[in-house]
Amino acid sequence: MTTLTAIVPFYNEAQTILVSLQNLEKVDILDEIILIDDGSTDNSHMLVEDFCFGKEKFKVISSELNKGKGSALRNAQNHINTEYVVIHDADLEYNPQDLYSMYNLVDGKNLVLGSRFIGDAHRTNIYKRTLLANKVMSAFFSVVHQKKISDIATCYKMMPSSFFKNIDFTEEGFSIEVEILSKFLKENRSILEVPIQYNGRTYEQGKKIKTKDGFLYLFNTLKYRLF
Repeated sequence: MTTLTAIVPFYNEAQTILVSLQNLEKVDILDEIILIDDGSTDNSHMLVEDFCFGKEKFKVISSELNKGKGSALRNAQNHINTEYVVIHDADLEYNPQDLYSMYNLVDGKNLVLGSRFIGDAHRTNIYKRTLLANKVMSAFFSVVHQKKISDIATCYKMMPSSFFKNIDFTEEGFSIEVEILSKFLKENRSILEVPIQYNGRTYEQGKKIKTKDGFLYLFNTLKYRLF
């Protein structure tokens, strides 16, 4: 049975972090859960520490400064002790029960991506412009890399730890999503996609990705393909 780690980067997620962790804790295929506090200034860290106290499966890592998702994931690289790793955001946009269908497809070498744009899983998209932008970015990525990927910006990427731990990360923000896929494709073309659920949240509720991140996705798609 393939062992699996979930990495949970978080920044000022006091409103959602406990429910997110409670949902994740129910997923029995996870052997360890690593939480990375990316310099939170609210009480997220205290809530996480209290929740994880005495639970061997959980590990908490802290950063004094908020640098972004890519930086947070880099902080987890040397702490992974399983064969596969998956990224899980600390908000409630993703349902960790979808990890089971992704896990069923791992073969020790491939990357399994949870797509919000295939199949008929339940989804709530708050911002239509974001939905359209994600589809455009994914189409652009697919053309540039000559590999059909329906949802490059999805959080849910389940990949071999041997690959993830040895990525030389350069992106500190959300463009880490593009960097992961681009660098994986240079080593292995085996990427599978499965439909997942999605419950989009508003900026008032804490959504953090911005319009500029979309432009960076496009720029970095070309950068990691050409260099």
